[in-house]
Amino acid sequence: MTGKQVIEILKANGWILDRISGSHHILVKEGCRSIPVPIHGNKDLGVWARKILKEAGIER
Repeated sequence: MTGKQVIEILKANGWILDRISGSHHILVKEGCRSIPVPIHGNKDLGVWARKILKEAGIER
C-alpha cells in the first residue's frame, strides 16, 4: 500500500490534510494526535501502512 492510498483511506474516515513537511503529509482529526504519512512516489510502505492505520484507529 502506498502513502497516497493510506491518505485516501484516512480522508474517507474524517482525517484532514493539515500541512506538508518535506515528503510527509500531516493529517489531523479533532480529538486525535496528528499523523504523518510519508509520500515517496508509488513506493510501498509495507508494515508502516498498517501501523499508520492502526494509530488512526482504522483496522483493515
